[in-house]
Amino acid sequence: MWKSSLVAVLFGTSLFAQAQQPADQQVVQWQLQVMRDGQQIDAFEGETTVGQARTDTHHQVVQHNVGCKDAPAGSIDLTRTLTVSPIQADANQVTLAIDAQETLEDDSAQKTDTGCKLPPQPRQVSANHPGLQVAAGQWATWQIVDKNPNLVYRIRASLAHHS
Repeated sequence: MWKSSLVAVLFGTSLFAQAQQPADQQVVQWQLQVMRDGQQIDAFEGETTVGQARTDTHHQVVQHNVGCKDAPAGSIDLTRTLTVSPIQADANQVTLAIDAQETLEDDSAQKTDTGCKLPPQPRQVSANHPGLQVAAGQWATWQIVDKNPNLVYRIRASLAHHS
């Protein structure tokens, strides 16, 4: 009898605590697609509480054949780190702060003076959007790099519905 009463009290306290959470504790469900020259190359998704941030890093290790003998060269770790922070959310719109750090490869292949292949040069790209507004459930786009390559983020976000 005592155990079932304790369970009932704890369960009731848990429900009461959930009901007492302030409105700013809303959870946003978001998806982000990384589009390179019109093709999706990566995707991130998560659920993040308004006012908090989530950081994820994806790695893609690539290796190229280089030189006049077309031999494999050292590998390059292309990383992509995104920090997504919902700063405001309601049933109609979500506002996200997004910080992006990318290591990209140039599209153009380099050659030596004698015509031997060189590996593409990696480059760092940093971008920050302090308040991207996304209509609930709709895709919004944010262009990161306009050419060589064209890099666009597609973002969709809405309030998470937990039952």
